[in-house]
Amino acid sequence: MIVAFSFINLTVYSQELKQNTIKKSALKVKDTVKTQVKDTLNITSIDSITKPLELLESIIDHSADSLIRQDIKNNKIILFNNAHVHYKDIDLTAGYIEISNNTNEVWARGIKDSIGNYTQLPVFKQGAEETTQDSIAFNFKTEKAKIWGLKTEQDGVFIRGEVTKKENDSTIFIRNIKFTTSEKENPDFYIKTNKAKIVPNKKLVIGLSNLVIQDVPTPLFLPFAYIPLTKGSTSGFIMPTWGDTAQQGYFLQNGGYYFAINDYVDLAVLGDVYTNGSWGFRTESSYNVRYKFNGNFSFRYENLKNSIRGFDDFSKTTNYNIRWSHSQDTKASPNSRFSASVNLGSSTYYRESLNEFNTNSFLNNTLSSSISYYKKFVGTPFNISLSATHSQNTNTESISMTLPSLQLNMDRIYPFAPKSGAKKNAIQKLGVTYSLKGDNRINTTDEFFFKKEMFETAKSGIQQNSTFSTNMKVFKYFTLSPNANYKEVWYFDKINKTYNPTENIIATDTINKFSAYREYSAGVSLSTTVYGMLNFKKGRLQAIRHVMRPSISYGYRPDFSSYYEEVQQSEDENDILEYSPFSNGIYGSPSKGLSNSLSFSLNNTFEAKVMSKDSTEVEPKKVTLINNLNFSSSYNMAADSLKWSPVRMTAGTDFFDKKLKLNINATLDPYAITAEGRKINTFNINNNGSLFRLTNAGLTMNYTIASSKDGSKKDSKQKNAQANNSDGIFGEDLNNSNDLNSEEQRGEKTTKTAKLYNATFPWNLSLAYSLNYLNTNRQNEISSNSLMFSGDIELTPKWKVGVSSGYDIKSKGFSYTQLRFSRDLDSWKLNFNWVPFGTRQTYYFFIGVKSSMLSDLKYDKRQVPDRRLF
Repeated sequence: MIVAFSFINLTVYSQELKQNTIKKSALKVKDTVKTQVKDTLNITSIDSITKPLELLESIIDHSADSLIRQDIKNNKIILFNNAHVHYKDIDLTAGYIEISNNTNEVWARGIKDSIGNYTQLPVFKQGAEETTQDSIAFNFKTEKAKIWGLKTEQDGVFIRGEVTKKENDSTIFIRNIKFTTSEKENPDFYIKTNKAKIVPNKKLVIGLSNLVIQDVPTPLFLPFAYIPLTKGSTSGFIMPTWGDTAQQGYFLQNGGYYFAINDYVDLAVLGDVYTNGSWGFRTESSYNVRYKFNGNFSFRYENLKNSIRGFDDFSKTTNYNIRWSHSQDTKASPNSRFSASVNLGSSTYYRESLNEFNTNSFLNNTLSSSISYYKKFVGTPFNISLSATHSQNTNTESISMTLPSLQLNMDRIYPFAPKSGAKKNAIQKLGVTYSLKGDNRINTTDEFFFKKEMFETAKSGIQQNSTFSTNMKVFKYFTLSPNANYKEVWYFDKINKTYNPTENIIATDTINKFSAYREYSAGVSLSTTVYGMLNFKKGRLQAIRHVMRPSISYGYRPDFSSYYEEVQQSEDENDILEYSPFSNGIYGSPSKGLSNSLSFSLNNTFEAKVMSKDSTEVEPKKVTLINNLNFSSSYNMAADSLKWSPVRMTAGTDFFDKKLKLNINATLDPYAITAEGRKINTFNINNNGSLFRLTNAGLTMNYTIASSKDGSKKDSKQKNAQANNSDGIFGEDLNNSNDLNSEEQRGEKTTKTAKLYNATFPWNLSLAYSLNYLNTNRQNEISSNSLMFSGDIELTPKWKVGVSSGYDIKSKGFSYTQLRFSRDLDSWKLNFNWVPFGTRQTYYFFIGVKSSMLSDLKYDKRQVPDRRLF
C-alpha cells in the first residue's frame, strides 16, 4: 500500500516542481562576507503596482491508498482508492479523484470492486452540510459544482436528485428530484418534481409535484411547495382535522397557527368551526428556561349549539377550561420554590366538549388546582408559604377556593439543648414548634364563579398552633413521650342569635367584629418495639420474624363550652338552645365537652428468611410476608356512654415479587344496634352477638405483569399513569395528530427488529379489583364490586394492539372501554382508537408521515361523541 501526502499551492505548482529538481542537485554556497547597507535618509519606497491575490486562499491536502500520480504534462493529480481531498472547510472522499491545476477543478466518482459493484461513492462535506452522489465536478475557486445522482439529507428530509447544480455555498438547483423521509434505499414514498431550489438551512422551493407511494404515482399533485429548513422551531400554519356529527354537522378542528416566538416560549392558536354555527377557540403555550423553570399553559373556550335554531331540541351552551403547569428547577433557588398546577373551568366541560379527549378527566368528577410559593429564611428556623387552591365537583357544580392561604412555620427548636454534643435528658430533648395559618375561603358554584356574588360569601380567619414535646427512656425498653398543645383562632366576624317573640323564630345576625377563642390540651404516650423470631431447622425456610410496635397514649382536653352562648328558642323561657358564635368560622368552633381518653394501637410486620434455590448462594433472602397489620381504638373515660370507639384494622402485603399488591381495611364496632339501626350502649356480645360487629370492609388488589422484554412499553404506561393519576388503568388519551406534545411531534424514535426464529411478543397487563362491604345499619350488602383491566401486546415489531375496560360485577355492566390499534409503517404511522359504546362512544383514525417536516401529509378522521347539551 502506498500512502502519500502533498501540500501544493496550485498557483505556482509547476514552477515549484522545477525549482525543487534544481535544488536537489545544487551545492549550497555560504557567503563569507557580511555587508549591511544602511539608508541614512530613511526613505521607504512605495510599490505603485499592487500584487495580485493568489488564486486559492489555502493549501490543498490530498491522500490515497493505492495510487497518487502527478501528471506534469497536463498539470493534474490523480488519486485512486479511498482518495481524500481537503481544502478550507471542504472535505471530499471518493474512490477516484482527479485534480486539475489549470482549471482549479476536481472531479470525483466511485470505483468498481472485485465483483463489479459500484463502491466508494463521492462524499462531499462543506461545513455542516454533507451529500453523497454518483459523481461530482467542483471548482475550488468559484465553489460551483455539478453533481450526478445526489443523495443528501436536510432536517429529516432525504433528497435524491438526478442532476444538481451548485451555484455557490447558499443556492442549489436540482432536476428530476425525489423528496422523502424514508431512510430506505427504495423509499416507501416520495414526492417527485422536475425542478427544485434549495437554500441550505433556510428553505426548499419546488415546482409541480406528484406524490408517489411504492413507486406508484397517485392522483395527488401540488402546483408548488415551500418548505422551511431552518434549525429549531419555526412559525407556520397547522392543518385542521375534519369530520361530522349528527348534531353539529360537518366540522374542522384543531386548525390554526403556530408562533415560534423565541428559544424559550412558543404559542399555538387553534380553532374549531361547525356548520351549525358552533365554534371553539384554544391557545396553547410552552416555556422553558434551562436550569430555572419550565411549564405550559392552555385556554379553551367553546360555544356549542345543539341541533338547528327554531327546532324544539335546539339548545346552546358555553364551556371553558384553563390549565397551567409550572415547575422550578431545584438548582435555580434552593431556598425558594414556585410551582403551579391548575385545572379549572366549567363543570360540564369534559362531558360536553366536542374536542376534549382526556380520558381520566372525563371519568373523574373533581377538578383541583394549586399555586404555591415557598421561602426558607436561611439561618433561622422559619419558613413561609403563600398558596391559592381550588377544588371543584363537576357533578354538584360546587366550588371551594382558598384565595389566598398564608402559612408561617417554625421548625422544631430545642431551647435547652447543649451547644455541642448529644441531647441526653428529657429537658434537653424538649422541642418547640410554632405555626401560623391565615386563610380566605370562598364557597360558590359555577353560576357565580368569579362574579361579585362569589366574593360576598368569602370567610377568613387566622389559626396559630404551638406544640411542646420531649421523650425519654423508661424501664430500659420503653419510650415515654409527653406533649402539650396550644391553639388560638382569630375570626373577623361572629354570629349572634336572638329570639323574636312576635314571629316565634330565632333571628341570626352576623356581626363584623374581631373575635377569638383558645384551646389547649396535653398528653403522653408510651411505646416500645418487640421482636419475635421463629427458626426452622429443615427446608429452605430458615426463620420468620415478627415485629410488634404497641403504643398506648393518654390525652386530656378541658371543656371549652364557656365560649358557647344560649338563646331562647320558643315561648317557653326554659326552652334554651346553646350555640357557638364561631359556628360559621372556617376553622370550626371550640371543642365542647371534656375529653379524657386512652388510645391504643398495634402495628405488626412479618418477614421470612428463605434460602435460594441456587446452591451457590450462601446468604438467605429476606422476604416480606405482611407489610403492615395495624389495629387501633380508643376509650373516652369522660363520655357517659359509648366510651369505646370502633376498632379499625388495616393490612397490606405483596405477592409474586411485588407484582400483586393487596390491601384490606375493616371497621369493627363493639356496640350493638337496634332493629332500626341505632347504636345503643350495650356490647354486641351481650346482645347475643359476636365480640365485634363488622360495619364496613374493603379489599383492593392491583396486579401488573409484563413480558421480560417489554421495558419500553412499561415506561410508557407509567408515564401515562402519572399524567392521569389513574394507575394507567383507564387507557390512553385520544390525542390529535397535530398535538405539539405528542411523542411523534417531539421526534422520539425507537428501532425494533423482528426475529423469524424464537420470536417474542412483548405484552403487559394491569388488573385492578375493588370490593366494599357495608353493614352500618344492618344493610349487609356489597356496596361496590368491580374489576378493571388494561393491556397491550405487540403481535409483531410493527403491530400493536391494546384494550382498556372494566366490569361492574354488582351492576352487571361494562365500564368505559377503549380499543387501540397501531401500525408502524416505517416512514408512516397508522393509529386507530375506538370507544365502542357508552356516552363517550367515538373513534379516531390516523395515517400519516412520521417526520414533523411533512406532518401535513396525512389523513385522519374523528367521530365526535353525539352529546345532547343541557
